[in-house]
Amino acid sequence: MKPTRGKARPDPVGLYVTEQLIDLRALLVEREDFEGGMVSKLREGLAQGGRQVQHLREVVDILNKRLAVAAPPQQKKIHLKLGVAHYFLGYMTAAVEHLQKSEGPLAAFYLGQAHVARHEYAEALAAFERAEKTGYSAQQVQLQKAGALRLQGETGAAKAILVKLKDAAAHNAEYYHQEGGVAEAEGDVPRAAKMYERSVELEPRHAGALFRLGFLNDLQGNDGEAIGYYERCLKYPPIGKGVLYNLGVLYEDNDLYDKAADCYRRLAKADPTDERAKLFVKDAEASLTQGYDPGEEQMSVQFRQVLEVPITDFELSVRSRNCLKRMNLRTLGDLTRVTEAQLLASKNFGETSLDEIKAVMVAKGLRIGQSLEQGVQYEFRGPRHHQQNLSPEEQAVLSKPVSDLNLSVRARKCMNRLNLTTLGDLCQRTADELLEAKNFGQTSLTEVREKLRGYNLKLRGD
Repeated sequence: MKPTRGKARPDPVGLYVTEQLIDLRALLVEREDFEGGMVSKLREGLAQGGRQVQHLREVVDILNKRLAVAAPPQQKKIHLKLGVAHYFLGYMTAAVEHLQKSEGPLAAFYLGQAHVARHEYAEALAAFERAEKTGYSAQQVQLQKAGALRLQGETGAAKAILVKLKDAAAHNAEYYHQEGGVAEAEGDVPRAAKMYERSVELEPRHAGALFRLGFLNDLQGNDGEAIGYYERCLKYPPIGKGVLYNLGVLYEDNDLYDKAADCYRRLAKADPTDERAKLFVKDAEASLTQGYDPGEEQMSVQFRQVLEVPITDFELSVRSRNCLKRMNLRTLGDLTRVTEAQLLASKNFGETSLDEIKAVMVAKGLRIGQSLEQGVQYEFRGPRHHQQNLSPEEQAVLSKPVSDLNLSVRARKCMNRLNLTTLGDLCQRTADELLEAKNFGQTSLTEVREKLRGYNLKLRGD
């Protein structure tokens, strides 16, 4: 079906004219051949938004039907069109399958791009080599090779390519995108941001540079700027999974649960095997029906802080202190998880000690056994890690920053909310305590546990 409606835009004198939508069917179906210049037209057409993505899906259906009855020489041309179309729709597995059955520099170049999106860097480098040998722009191929090498961990080799291209590619947006990637890999974030900004200045539609700018702002807690960059990425297919995941989490953090759910649905639709996306959809959809009161959350934070107050902060009698120490009850929160009967059952703990502790609890607005009355089940708190009882190696591991776990955005934000800065801090938390954090669900909990196992560590109570 040909698009018949356009998008309204203001003309120089303030009137409105209709911007004609690019006919994707005429571009991909009605023309027999498909060449490099037509890819730019396809990209431009998708950037017009509206139903253009849906039109491309309709074109794919038509091409699949033609492929089924085409002669072998024509099949290769159709495979090229389908491969490029699937690439821009974000279906990288299908893109690789079709492009491998085609031939020529354009097919090889986009095959390399699709392999990069699938983190198949060795295959990507081989495809880029073929693209250059068969006539694709050497500069563009070299820049993509630099990216694949960097992502493969060979930053030095990527940097060497960029040094050679410095003068010739001075006005190439992709060159600055790759320079930014190298700077980021070397830990020079200010230079990376500067390079990405230059890339976007030269090519406002450069999705790769826009994503990195969004990511860097995301890390710094600049939610508004990060959302803005990620949303711009949505206009320029192919849309990476990282864009949708990170944007979805930011939407949740800003209580935009409908938009978050939409991001996760798009992920699940693009990759039906992505179980993580399915769980995120459920989390976001559940949040749509739950009210959120910032005041209540602040009260909850203050309440948890009171629960963490050490019992040693209070002037209790020696008998009471010793009894609580023997029972491994260290905080006011621990006292909300036991009954009066359990305390009285302890040796040398009598009514006098009980009254003494009850008075402390009342002064803080708490009661012995309060958590049990509210239906919350807790285990007795295990002994904390004491530095003097650990080897230097164990102390070093527990002192490592939580950032070393390379957690996803959602899990990382939870660590920040709970002020968990080291692995030792994290290991003092139970699974239930983490699950109480806003937007932290079972998927994030599984991720944290897996990352801790890599250091031979566990959450308290695991």
